[in-house]
Amino acid sequence: MGGTDKLSHEIGGRPLLAWSIDALTVVPEIERVVVVTAADRVAELRGAPWLPAEVVAVVAGGARRHESVAAGAAALDSIDAPDDRVVLVHDGARPLVSAELVRAILDAAAREGAAIPVVPIAETVKRVENGRVAETVDREELATAQTPQGVRRGLLRSAFARYPPGGPETWTDEAALLEACKIVVHAIPGETSNLKVTVPADLDRVRSALGGAASGPGIARIGSGSDSHPFGPGAPLALGGIEVAGAYRLHGHSDGDVALHAVADALLGAAGMGDLGRLFPAGPETPHGIASRELLAEVARRLTAAGWRVSSVDLTIVGARPRLAGLLDGMRDAIAGTIGVPGDVISVKASTGNLAGMEGAGRGISATAVAAIERSR
Repeated sequence: MGGTDKLSHEIGGRPLLAWSIDALTVVPEIERVVVVTAADRVAELRGAPWLPAEVVAVVAGGARRHESVAAGAAALDSIDAPDDRVVLVHDGARPLVSAELVRAILDAAAREGAAIPVVPIAETVKRVENGRVAETVDREELATAQTPQGVRRGLLRSAFARYPPGGPETWTDEAALLEACKIVVHAIPGETSNLKVTVPADLDRVRSALGGAASGPGIARIGSGSDSHPFGPGAPLALGGIEVAGAYRLHGHSDGDVALHAVADALLGAAGMGDLGRLFPAGPETPHGIASRELLAEVARRLTAAGWRVSSVDLTIVGARPRLAGLLDGMRDAIAGTIGVPGDVISVKASTGNLAGMEGAGRGISATAVAAIERSR
C-alpha cells in the first residue's frame, strides 16, 4: 500500500476502517465492538468522530494476530463474559461484508461452537519449488478463509488458556488456533465480494462497491415499508409522529404508530439494515408503549453513522377514521424533525380506504412508505 496504513485511506471522506466497522454495526445483533489497533494509534482512534456507539473500547494489540485478538477478547471480558455468547473477529480491511453473512456466522457459531466463511478456490493450484512447478494440487477440498470468524466465548477462552498469547506459536487466524485445540470449526459459504483490501487497486473496487462513495454523494438506494394495526383500548392516537386527540390508540407493543413504523422499515430496507422488528423486538428488551419517534430517531442515527442521507420519503396512510386531511402537514414536520431533514423531503398522503378491508371499515389503520437514501460522504 505504498508504506501507508491501508485502514486510514479515505473512501468518500471516511477512513476504510470506518466502513468496516459500520458493516458490522448495521446488524442489530452486534451489541459491542472493540477496535484493536497499534499502541500509537489508540488515542487517535478513541477520539474519532465517526466511531458508532457500539464501539465500547479501543485497545492496543500486539505484534501478532494471536496477541491482538486476545487483547480484544479481554476488553469484552471486562464488560461481561458468559461462555455461550458469540465473539466475532473481523479484519478491519474488509468493509464489504454483508449483513447476511455476519448473521449467518453468528447463527452458525451459536449453534455449532465455531464457524468461519470460506470461498472455494476457482483457479488451478500448483505447488512451486525453486521457480518450477512441482505438482498440481487437488483443489476440490481447498478453500480460502474470510472474516468475520465466530466462536463462543468459552471455547475461545479455553483456546487461549492452552496456547497463551505470549507463547511461541503463531496462528494466521482464529480457526487455526481452534483447530490446534481440536475444536471443530464449521465452514459456511463466504462471499466473493467480501474483499480484503491488500493492494492499492483494491481501494477502487471498494469505492465502486460502496455505490460511488469515492466521488461524494451519489447513487441512491430505495426501500419500502408497510405496517398496519387495529384500534385498541386507550387514547390518544399516535400517528405520523403526532397525537390525535379524541381518537382511539392503535394496538401494539409500542405506541402503535403505523406511519412511523412504515417509514422506519423503508429506511432500514434502503440501507440493507433489516427491519424494525429485528432492531426493536416486541419483548422485554423494548419498553412497552415506547414512542415510535424514539424508534425512528434511532434508525436515522444508524443511517447517519453508516454514511447515508435521507433524500426523500413518500408516506401513504390508509384509514376511514379519523379524518386526517388537516393533520398531514403536522405529520410531515414531525417526521422531518425526527429524521433530521428539511420538510420538503417528506410527503404525507392519506386515503379513506374506500370501504375496503380493515381500514375502510374503520377497524384500524395501515401505512406504506417508500424512502430514498444516498451516500452522504
